[in-house]
Amino acid sequence: MPILVLRHAPFEHLGNFAGVLEENHLDYRYHDLGEPLPPGQFSGLIVLGGPMSANDNLPGLRDELGLIETALREDVPLLGICLGSQLIARALGAPLYRNPQLEIGWEPVWLTDAATEDPLFAASKSPETFFHWHGETFDLPAGAEWLAYSEKCRHQAYRYGQKVYGIQFHPEITSEMITDWCRQPVNCGDVDTLAAPIDPHLHDPQASSRAMLEAWIGLLAV
Repeated sequence: MPILVLRHAPFEHLGNFAGVLEENHLDYRYHDLGEPLPPGQFSGLIVLGGPMSANDNLPGLRDELGLIETALREDVPLLGICLGSQLIARALGAPLYRNPQLEIGWEPVWLTDAATEDPLFAASKSPETFFHWHGETFDLPAGAEWLAYSEKCRHQAYRYGQKVYGIQFHPEITSEMITDWCRQPVNCGDVDTLAAPIDPHLHDPQASSRAMLEAWIGLLAV
């Protein structure tokens, strides 16, 4: 069975995660926002980021929330990135709201004590610098384990059960994606708030990012 990847904008794709999936001989299939949800089963669900809010009353997002709720009931491995982490948190009943400030660019992330024994974060340093682009956050879902935080945003990562992860930062990012995101018209308002341009090559957390995805792959029933 393939991995289903929910994509909310063409420029917010799997990035370096695509190569890791291909190296592990895993089939994946994109589903773009607004398209009819595909029939059939999938081995795992990856929910990517996007420029909209998880609170937006969009038919496509409502469909995705229903799909996420089904995956939660059926114990399907889930991985949410940025907007994806917010959608999973919302499906788990947690409120979503504006973060006190925008978090855009390279920022350090600290791990909680629980993360040091978590398979997805065991290879990460604390702190380690990752790329961010978000203006909203959420309460920790009831029953979830808090895994990471930053100075600007308390809930950077969580685990629900053993197979569901929400990550607010962008481990999938590549330098080419950062350059592209900064040029997207929908992102111009955010870019205008920055004190200086983002250097897309300033950090390279791909070793930790690869370890995260490979650990998640280990949860798949393939």
